[in-house]
Amino acid sequence: MSRPQEQNEPHHLAPPRSILSRVLSGTLLLVLGRVWGSACTFLSLWLLAEHLDGDAFGRYTFYLAAFMLLDSFVDCGTGSIAVQRTADDERSIPEVIAATRRIRGVAGLIGVLIVGGGAYLTGEPGAGWILLASLYPVTHVLELSATVYRTRISWGVPVAVRAFASGLSLAFVLLLLWHDVTEPGLYLCGVALGSATANFVLHFASRRHLPRVPALTVPWRSVLAAALPLGVAGLCQQAYFYVDNLFIRYLVGEVPLGHYNVGMRMMSLCIMVGVYAALVALPWFKRELVVGKLGPSVARLGQPLLAAAGFSIGLLMPWSSALLRIFGEEFASASFSLQWLLGASVLVYLGAVMMTALVATGRTDLVLIVAAGGLALNLAGNAALVPRLGIDGAAIATFATEAAVVLGGVFCLRRCGIKGLSGNAAWRWAVGPLLFFAAWALSRQLPVDALLVRL
Repeated sequence: MSRPQEQNEPHHLAPPRSILSRVLSGTLLLVLGRVWGSACTFLSLWLLAEHLDGDAFGRYTFYLAAFMLLDSFVDCGTGSIAVQRTADDERSIPEVIAATRRIRGVAGLIGVLIVGGGAYLTGEPGAGWILLASLYPVTHVLELSATVYRTRISWGVPVAVRAFASGLSLAFVLLLLWHDVTEPGLYLCGVALGSATANFVLHFASRRHLPRVPALTVPWRSVLAAALPLGVAGLCQQAYFYVDNLFIRYLVGEVPLGHYNVGMRMMSLCIMVGVYAALVALPWFKRELVVGKLGPSVARLGQPLLAAAGFSIGLLMPWSSALLRIFGEEFASASFSLQWLLGASVLVYLGAVMMTALVATGRTDLVLIVAAGGLALNLAGNAALVPRLGIDGAAIATFATEAAVVLGGVFCLRRCGIKGLSGNAAWRWAVGPLLFFAAWALSRQLPVDALLVRL
């Protein structure tokens, strides 16, 4: 027997409000959660940069990046497809979740063999701990229960659970530091345990909102066919964000890699608003596509996001060296690369909105083409620039990649017949870049080093 119809309506979790209001509030929640999570991450990095030697710290950040790639591999596009297929039909959730869980389970086991097994085959120090830590992405199977929150654009519970996980991971790191542990793999296990715990908690919190009927069918083949291009595209996106770790580690060294990855973490913090706004907007974009208003909606969200990003990130540009020296004087060597990464961060705000709109159209083949093109450009850029410029070359390659993704996303949306991307006025897209350079020029007049000394 199915549940009463009124319990399946979206307002069961989210009160009736304008859809843009819910997108913005969901983004705000995600940003607040990310700020907390980033604070926990940066505190861990700061403590470990002091506690571990340079090579060990570089190896720790290398595997943090590898686990980000592993997360994307295990997701395999299932998260976005689950939202896309249930955004306007929650009664299909049991079938869609059953199919996506099966896909994630298989991908998770393959991922363990790749990362954990690869650590053994390459003779990596602490390979056993790395293998143990690599098991946590398998728990993303349970995370799919939270699809019900995503389709209703109700992010309170998922954000609270993720914030709890960040605090738990930090607690494990502090516990290991208290015992004077020097093995990076053990710290990876501590971070992984926090993330895995969150997936279990999120599953049990979501269960009461799921339709209490078994899946009549498990259409995993059709879901896989739709999700696979997105999964490969997502893996390409994560790869062109983190593959420079391979080039730097083996061509430059583990110590510069640790310095560079602190800058990458700062970039990750800077782009969170744009990435989360695009994530939350997917159900809205899908509904706007149906009524022929996707283009204006993209402009309605993207233009103010780009303007805010341009101004705020522009202010940070002259602070790159000062921010890095918080982790130690030697980290200031990554100052120039961080400036390129901050410039790339502004582009991410535009690219994330465009790519999410492309996902909403259902043209996952075009999403894959743009992402694969970005990865190819990034690999070529790293191969050409890292041997000559070191970590600065990797950052320049990242900037070029994000610019290419923006252009590719706009081109593909136009090819799909999406009109109105300029919104009410095309000139509003130029506000973001103008504010970026204006804020940069303004911030250069501030006595950055003197202010840092006083702080």
